Amino acid sequence: LAPAALRALHALARRERARLSARGIEIVPPDPPPTRLRLALADPTTRRELGWLVRHATLGFLLGLLGLLLPLCAVRDTTFPLWWRLSPGEATTTSIGIGTAHGWPDALAATLLGVGWTAIVLGLGPGMARLQAAPARRLLVAGPGTDLSLRVAELTATRAAALDAHATELRRIERSLHDGAQNRLVSVTVLLGAARRMAARDPAGADELLERAQSAAEQALAELRQVARGILPPVLADRGLAGALSGLAADCGVPCRVEADVPERCAASVEATAYFVVAEALTNIAKHSGAARASVTARARGGRLRLLVEDDGRGGADEDAGSGLTGIRRRVAALDGTLRLTSPPGGPTVLDVDLPCGR
Repeated sequence: LAPAALRALHALARRERARLSARGIEIVPPDPPPTRLRLALADPTTRRELGWLVRHATLGFLLGLLGLLLPLCAVRDTTFPLWWRLSPGEATTTSIGIGTAHGWPDALAATLLGVGWTAIVLGLGPGMARLQAAPARRLLVAGPGTDLSLRVAELTATRAAALDAHATELRRIERSLHDGAQNRLVSVTVLLGAARRMAARDPAGADELLERAQSAAEQALAELRQVARGILPPVLADRGLAGALSGLAADCGVPCRVEADVPERCAASVEATAYFVVAEALTNIAKHSGAARASVTARARGGRLRLLVEDDGRGGADEDAGSGLTGIRRRVAALDGTLRLTSPPGGPTVLDVDLPCGR
């Protein structure tokens, strides 16, 4: 019977993990435990599950029973004046077996007790649920070695995403320099050489070439500034993240409201990532969403920076559709942050980014 009993134990533990995970308590499952008795006796996961079963079958059962009976008592006593005349004459007034109703004052007194039960349920219910879940949160999680391996795998994935984002950024900078500023500078060199050769025989033509060279040099300088601004926007150093986000909202093609509560400066890499995330999100909104308005919210609390970019557009945003969301996710993952996208068809679209504020 040992293998069957162990399989039943593991099934109960899996069900409890799934139940708590579905209610917002994330429990990392361990590796599948053994079902042979000799191996199970030496398995730490099986021993933890047995300890959980003992607690859940005693204290957990009592808490679950109270969680069932207290609401029934509250409903029974609160509604007692509605049906007390239909009850037998010797029936007790209250759910705890005390008193007998002989008139309306006795029936209304039971209602007061029902209100008290309701207050107890509302006040103690959440604490009872947390107390019942505490053994599972402590005993049904994976061991330290499993947690470490999961963390290593997570860091490996984020490192790969960071390297991909870095390579993509380098390709973008190289393409901008090659296709823009480099061509302008080559044009300036050619025009200056032609103007030098024409200076003696055709001064007017040489002046025209010099003007064209000056115009090309100015365009090259503007493009170099644009590339430098794409690497690390100087507005972040001048005005901080709140001012930089206000500038992005002012340049957005959709009316955009900014609410920034960032009392302290974050690390330069975090602010740059937040800036580029909002810039890309607002670009997507202007190009693809068809929104009438958008909003950007930035708050820094407890060492974390949270960004919310919302719009009232058509929704249906897809990371696989080439909208830049993949690049945003890679930037966020490179800093060990999280990104959540909610974009049902018909809207609204909400981009929720959480970043560490490490300095």
